[in-house]
Amino acid sequence: MRTARRGLDADAPLLGRHHRGTSALHRARPGAKLAGLALVGLAAGLARAQAPAPAALGVLGLLCAGVAAVALAAGLGAAYLAGQLRRLWVVLVLLAAVQWATAGPLDAVAVVAALVGCVWAAATVTGTTPVPVLLDAVVSALRPLRRVGVDPDRIGLALLLAVTSIPVVAGLLVDSRAAAAARGLPRDPRAVLVPTVLRTVAHAHAVSEALAARGLVDD
Repeated sequence: MRTARRGLDADAPLLGRHHRGTSALHRARPGAKLAGLALVGLAAGLARAQAPAPAALGVLGLLCAGVAAVALAAGLGAAYLAGQLRRLWVVLVLLAAVQWATAGPLDAVAVVAALVGCVWAAATVTGTTPVPVLLDAVVSALRPLRRVGVDPDRIGLALLLAVTSIPVVAGLLVDSRAAAAARGLPRDPRAVLVPTVLRTVAHAHAVSEALAARGLVDD
């Protein structure tokens, strides 16, 4: 039986699991990868906001193709990229439907393409770099801001908690869905969402108390 991964090693929605490799992207500096991710997001946003819908579609199509090519060259594989979309298919369908109804089909496709490009870019970064290494890069980049009162270590801790909470909440959702199905309520959203929310809040309180007990946060 396959053992479920926990913590930073767990598969989580919107966060690709790290794959070991020796590609140029694997060897690149974490800061450079994060800068590239920011540029992809900026390019997608500018294309959506500034270009007409047909031109935006062309730019976003090239952006998605470029990100996919980089991921494949790094050895992540088509199945890895497809897996990111499987986790998002409900969001993509709903988003496309809303945009189609309010702005037309071209705008709907452009919005979905922008989201896909950004998700693939983020998954490519996390797929070629361990999450702790990325967090260390963020903390190092923020250290000059100590002079204006920013605490990089606290920000790094907050990011670490956010990242590690993603698979936890996803696991709680799966457990709640299984419990609802066992009670004969697999399609009742209240039977799934209410227990998930309550257990998520309880998990947040437990983490907060643990951090306070170790003096890592203010009481």
